[in-house]
Amino acid sequence: MEQEMRDYEAQRDKEPSAIFKQANRPVILKFEDVVFKITIEKRRWSWSKQSKKSVERVVLNGVSGIVLPGEMLAMLGPSGSGKTTLLTALGGRLGGRLTGTITYNGKLYNNQMKRNTGFVTQDDILYPHLTVTETLVYTALLRLPNSLSRQDKVNHAEAMIIQLGLTNCRNSIVGGHEVRGVSGGERKRVSIGQEMLINPSLLFLDEPTSGLDSTTAQRIVSTLWELANGGRTIVMTIHQPSSRLFYMFHKVLLLSDGNPIYFGKGALAMEYFSSIGFAPSVAMNPSDFLLDLANGICSDDSRGEDQINVKQTLVSAYKGNLSSNLKEEINEVNSSLQDGPVDKKFGQWQTTWWQQFTILLQRGIKERRHESFSGLRIAQVLLVSFLSGLLWWKSVSIQDQYLVPVIGLLFFYAGFWGFFPLFQAIFTFPQERMMLKKERSSGTYKLSSYFMSRTVSDLPMELVLPTIFVIITYWMAGLKPTAGHFFYTLFALLLIVLVAQGLGLALGAVVKNQRNASVLGSVIMLLFLLASGYYVQNVPPFIAWIKYISVSYYTYKLLMGSQYGPGDTYPCPTNGRCLVADYPSVKTVELEGQAVAAVAMVIMLVFYRLVAYIALTRIGRAVKHE
Repeated sequence: MEQEMRDYEAQRDKEPSAIFKQANRPVILKFEDVVFKITIEKRRWSWSKQSKKSVERVVLNGVSGIVLPGEMLAMLGPSGSGKTTLLTALGGRLGGRLTGTITYNGKLYNNQMKRNTGFVTQDDILYPHLTVTETLVYTALLRLPNSLSRQDKVNHAEAMIIQLGLTNCRNSIVGGHEVRGVSGGERKRVSIGQEMLINPSLLFLDEPTSGLDSTTAQRIVSTLWELANGGRTIVMTIHQPSSRLFYMFHKVLLLSDGNPIYFGKGALAMEYFSSIGFAPSVAMNPSDFLLDLANGICSDDSRGEDQINVKQTLVSAYKGNLSSNLKEEINEVNSSLQDGPVDKKFGQWQTTWWQQFTILLQRGIKERRHESFSGLRIAQVLLVSFLSGLLWWKSVSIQDQYLVPVIGLLFFYAGFWGFFPLFQAIFTFPQERMMLKKERSSGTYKLSSYFMSRTVSDLPMELVLPTIFVIITYWMAGLKPTAGHFFYTLFALLLIVLVAQGLGLALGAVVKNQRNASVLGSVIMLLFLLASGYYVQNVPPFIAWIKYISVSYYTYKLLMGSQYGPGDTYPCPTNGRCLVADYPSVKTVELEGQAVAAVAMVIMLVFYRLVAYIALTRIGRAVKHE
C-alpha cells in the first residue's frame, strides 16, 4: 500500500477517479404509516411475591414522508422523540415490531439497496490507530467492486480525501476517546467519506453535527448539501441546528413523542405553525421554536397539563392539515415512478473471500500492533519468566527431591498460560462489536473472513511471548537439555495458549458484559486447575468428570510427558529409586495417553472457536444480513 501511496503522490494534480463521474442511480425514499412498538417489562416487588407486568410503548406512531433525489431531509425532535429509531428503520437496520411500508424506488429493502446506501452513525466508529488515509483506503479496498483495480481504489480514496478537505490531516491517526488524533469535525468527515466511497444514492446520517462547533457543523452540512445537489437522497437526524443550517434543509420532519407534527419544506415551517396559532413572541432560531413546540411549550408559563394539550393540538392539526396532502403527494409519485432494471450482480459481494481476508488481516495487524507489541505486555511476560527461572533455578540439580519442584514448575506453566491468553482474548470481540455491526450491516465483508483474519492476526504475539517464556525458564530451571524434550514442552505450552485464547474468544462473544465474561472465565479456569490432579489427587467421583473437559488437565499431562516417560525414576527419600509414574501428582494424570491428550486439546481448540463464531452470527441476524 505504501508504494501505491507514492504512485498517487506523483499523480495528485491529475483528474480524480472516473467513478466520481458516474451518474448516481436516483432513489426515491417513501415511508407510509410507520409504527414501531416495544415491550417493557416492569417488575413489582411485594412481601409475598414478585410480579411482572409488560407495558407496550409506541416509539413511532404513523409516520409518513417522501424524499426525492436531490433533497435533504432533516428529522428534528427532542430526545426520545423517535428520530434515531426512524432513521434506523429507514436505513433497513431495525427489526422487531415494525409495521408500515418503507420502499426505495417502489421496492422493499434488499441487497442491491443495502450496497447502494450509506449510513453514518452518531458515534464515529473508527479504528483510532489508523491514519485518515489508511482508514479510507482499507474501506475502498473492501467496499469497491473488483471491476476497479487496486490502484483505482486507492486513487478513489485519495480523491475522497481531497473532496472532503482532509488533505492536511491525511497522515494523522484518527484517534478516539483514549488516543489523541484528528479533530471532531475531521473525524466526522472521515466517517462520511467511508460511506461516500461507494458513491451511494441514499445517505443516512445520525446527528452528524453532534458535539461540533457552529463553524464545523456548517462545513459538514454544506458538504452534505453539495452531495444532495449531486442527485443523492440524504436523510439525517439533527438535534438543535443553527438558523443558518435550518434553512439549508429541503424538507423537515418534526417528531413529538413518536408522532409527526410537521412534514414539509423547511422554509415554510414557521409559516405553517403561525397559521394554526403558534407563533413565536420574539424573533428566534426556527429550530429552537420547533423543539419547544415538540416539547409542548408555546409560552414561558407552559406547564404539565398545558404541554400535553399543546402536543395533542399539534398532532390533530397535522392530521387535519398536512397528512392528507402528504398522502396525495406520495400517491402521485407512485403513479409516475419508473424504476430501472435490477442489476443482479450488484447484490453479490464486491470482493472475494480471500481479498476480504487479506485486507482485514493487514488492517488488523496495523491497528493492533500497538496493543500486541506493547511494552507493558512484553515486560509482564519477561518479568514472570525471569522470576520463575530464579525461583526454580536448576531444580533438576537438587538430587534429593528434585521431582517436586519440577512438577510445580510444569503446573505453573499450565496455570499461567491458561489465564494470561484467556483474559487477553475475552476483550477481543466486545471492543470491536460496534465496528463489526457497522461494517457487516453495510455488506462490507463476510463474517467468516473477519473471524479468520481476526484469529490469525493475533497469532504472532500470542505465540511469540510464550515461546520466549519457555526459552528463559526452561534453561534456567535446568529441565532436560535435549531438543526433543524442549520442543515437546514448547508444543504443549503453545497448544494451551491457543485453546485458552479460543475459550476467551467464545466467552467474549457469548457474554456481552466484559466484567461478567471475566468473572466467568476466572471461575471456569479455576475449576479446570482444581480438577487437573495437582492440588487434589483423590477427586470425588461426582465431580471427577470435570477433568475430561479441563484444559489444565490435558496440558499438565502433556507437560509431564515432555519430561518423563513411564519407566523414568527419581531418588526416593529412602535413598532408593522410585517410578515417576507412581508419584501421587503424576499418577493422577498418568503418563500414558499423550496422543489422546493432544487430540483432546485440538478438539477443544476447534470447538471454542466454533462457539465464538456462532455467537458472532447473532450480530448478523440483528442487522438483517443475508
